[in-house]
Amino acid sequence: MVKKRVLSGMQTTGRLHLGNLLGALNIWVGMQDEYDCYYFAADWHALASNYEQTEELSGNLLDLGVNWLSAGLDPEKSVLFVQSLIPEHAVLHLLFSMITPIPWLERVPSYKEKLEQVANKDLHTYGFLGYPVLQAADIVIYKADYVPVGIDQLPHLELAREIVRRFHDIYGARVFVEPQGKMSEVPKLPGLDGRKMSKSYSNAIYLSDTREEMTRKIKKIVTDPARVRKTDPGDPEKCVAFNFHKIFSSPEQNLETEKECRSASRGCVDCKTMLAKNVLHKIGPILDRRAYWSGRNQEVYDILKEGSIKARKVAKDTLEEAEEAMKFNFSKLIPGVR
Repeated sequence: MVKKRVLSGMQTTGRLHLGNLLGALNIWVGMQDEYDCYYFAADWHALASNYEQTEELSGNLLDLGVNWLSAGLDPEKSVLFVQSLIPEHAVLHLLFSMITPIPWLERVPSYKEKLEQVANKDLHTYGFLGYPVLQAADIVIYKADYVPVGIDQLPHLELAREIVRRFHDIYGARVFVEPQGKMSEVPKLPGLDGRKMSKSYSNAIYLSDTREEMTRKIKKIVTDPARVRKTDPGDPEKCVAFNFHKIFSSPEQNLETEKECRSASRGCVDCKTMLAKNVLHKIGPILDRRAYWSGRNQEVYDILKEGSIKARKVAKDTLEEAEEAMKFNFSKLIPGVR
């Protein structure tokens, strides 16, 4: 039986942290046996909001590859590739941009939200406005059936389906698959200060951190602000550290932690010491694999190269179908150039 295809990508804007592991990587790894998986490093997408800061992108790409392999992505089961090595993405993006009405892009919720939230960057560019069009091209050029998404990405996915329908209506040929969202219940992991875990907030625990660095960061996690002294009873639901416990500690431990916190029979230092031990135990295999892959740069690049070669074959075939439907396949009239 032919497996359904899954596609997803990660931007090369920074080092991966525990939130990325829980929110995406673990899900990707879990899909490998059931689906035909294509996962890519979205380095062109990184330019949409980081076009002035490109010096870190190559290092971030290597870190991404190391973390993918460390988390358990298997190049024998999944196609791991780099977006910018597949020029067909850019060509399909250009073709889609010719038929996508501007109001469709302006109504995407994340467009206005980011313009308002990111005040220190000029995001009034076509690349930022047209980000969802490139995203649509990324997905449908592989005829992906499913895309693992969070609820905030659903409008982007619906826009991809609208672009596909418009293409089919205009050119009278069904070239693409309308992708569906693959939603999963993912535990929300906050940053050390309770806000969203993010590089920009300096509140993240990175997969590239040493065990010692992780332990130091965990001991800085914000606890119930009303609990000033060890003898003060606490409220676990107001404690950021307890949110980590819910994910990394056992149900039995959490019942005991909650009881001892409320009765003030355990202090926050002891609570976070146990938490650090549990976090390191749970992600220990990933850290061990990361130690193996760190420094094996050429092996990582070779895996991404082989994956990109595989991905490009699929992308070229789909682009050719699209150009045939548009009566725009001039590479057949003038062969040997592309």
